[in-house]
Amino acid sequence: MKILNSSSLAMASMGLAATLVAVPALAAGPEMVLGKWRTPSRNGVVEITKCGTSICGRLIDSQNLRTNPNLLDEKNKDTAKRSRKLKGLQLLGGFTGSAKQWDGGTIYNPEDGGTYKATITPAGADTLKLKGCIVWPLCKTQTWTRIK
Repeated sequence: MKILNSSSLAMASMGLAATLVAVPALAAGPEMVLGKWRTPSRNGVVEITKCGTSICGRLIDSQNLRTNPNLLDEKNKDTAKRSRKLKGLQLLGGFTGSAKQWDGGTIYNPEDGGTYKATITPAGADTLKLKGCIVWPLCKTQTWTRIK
């Protein structure tokens, strides 16, 4: 049986520590935001997918859509868009991202027909913080939870 000296033990400990630090960094890549997310508003479900080098999010379900799957975008400020269906509507787009945050994008809110500057920040493997701003500091942050 080989006995490790303190120098060998220290090297092994540093290697283990480096491995443990590297694993979360790999898990927190830009793809971490992809998937289906539950919003706090009307039990909405938004699916975030890759769109070229960016991401986009589409409304795929909500409490109101379960009642009426043919709901229209009636509150859109652009009257020409009020006849489009809410189901499948792109709500998120235009982001540039990294493992820490997606920013420079917009979120459309069909409840008031407004489009807002937005950032998406992963707050864990199954949580996103989505901040929408009219203008800084007039912002609102929501927590979205991953649907597994």
